[in-house]
Amino acid sequence: MNEEIKFILDSTKENMEGALTHLSKRLLTIRAGKASPGMLQGVMVDYYGSPTPLSQVANVNTPDGRTITIQPWEKNLMQEIERSIINANLGFNPMNNGESVIINVPPLTEERRKDLAKQAKAEAEESRIGVRNDRKSANNDIKKIDDASEDMKKNAEMDVQKLTDTYIQKIDDILAHKEEEIMTV
Repeated sequence: MNEEIKFILDSTKENMEGALTHLSKRLLTIRAGKASPGMLQGVMVDYYGSPTPLSQVANVNTPDGRTITIQPWEKNLMQEIERSIINANLGFNPMNNGESVIINVPPLTEERRKDLAKQAKAEAEESRIGVRNDRKSANNDIKKIDDASEDMKKNAEMDVQKLTDTYIQKIDDILAHKEEEIMTV
């Protein structure tokens, strides 16, 4: 196989793997009924004037399926953490007990579950589009190669399509798992 074609296939696979990783990270932030530290992943706390991820200024734990506890490393951050969680607009009502910030995660309503499933589908579709764009760009790169025969180019395009099909299937599997997780009461 031509070195250029091999490079194109390897980088395309890497890009598609990146789309899968991105999807997994995005789906972590969509809550599925039970409490998890990932729900607070996007929360930024004003730490001495600079926005800092919550996980870098406090210990975030889930003692049970309905509670998230946040133990700040500095007591003076309690109000700032509470404010950041409220401003993140996640639908949580943090409570401060003087030692830590506690969030009781309310059970999801049927309507909210459907909304979250829709959100998960949108994230999956975004990843599918990313994979298809990777395919398109790989095929364009393959067509530009001068020192490869037409058969080589055709075979490379078929390999790219196989990669695309594989990654689209992986995205569908991840989505199906997440939807099941969301809809399970």
